Amino acid sequence: MKMTGIPFGVTDWAAVEPTERRGESGWASWRTRQFGELRVRMVEYSPGYSADHWCSKGHILLCLEGELHTELADGRTFLLTPGVSYQVADGAEPHRSRTAIGARLFVVD
Repeated sequence: MKMTGIPFGVTDWAAVEPTERRGESGWASWRTRQFGELRVRMVEYSPGYSADHWCSKGHILLCLEGELHTELADGRTFLLTPGVSYQVADGAEPHRSRTAIGARLFVVD
């Protein structure tokens, strides 16, 4: 990823309007900023959230609060807790997430 054409800026995430997306169960609230081709998000998952799809988009994802279980299509699973991140390239490994207690994440993709 090469980041160009993005001037210095500050984001007050509380001032970014959220959009809600339903999962197989629960909901996700996204606060999204777009910088050229780069999407940056603050994401909150409700307790009991479970994704309704496999995702093939690349991400760098940092868990800020709660815990997130991420499953890969090959059956491997990973637990993210505050301070733990993952990274995956576009089209590399399909993944989906769920959380029993909720989670707050910072995502770059």
